[in-house]
Amino acid sequence: MRRKPGSLVPLEASIIGAALELRRLGQDAAHGFLLAKEIQARTGARLLTAYGSLYKALERLERAGLLESFWEDPLIAAEEGRPRRRFYRVTLAGERALAKHGAERLPMQRSMRPGRVTL
Repeated sequence: MRRKPGSLVPLEASIIGAALELRRLGQDAAHGFLLAKEIQARTGARLLTAYGSLYKALERLERAGLLESFWEDPLIAAEEGRPRRRFYRVTLAGERALAKHGAERLPMQRSMRPGRVTL
């Protein structure tokens, strides 16, 4: 099954939502592990998102222009004795896609409320 261009699957919507929440808290860009932790905190999941799925989704979002990425300064990573991190930032197109995703889901969520009949 192919999805419509510009539509988001739940994991992609979670990634963009987590990145926007981190931005709201003052973190302009976030690396994959931080995004996974934010998704976990937001959803209450016991386990972090599977990293293979997470990084494939990050790549898809970047190819679609919904995220942009950059590598951190190698000196920072060297000073901390770890590999460099790749950081992701939501684009305006990403914000719009998430808003559209929410607007498309809202009517469906309303129709699923108990006691409500839709024809």
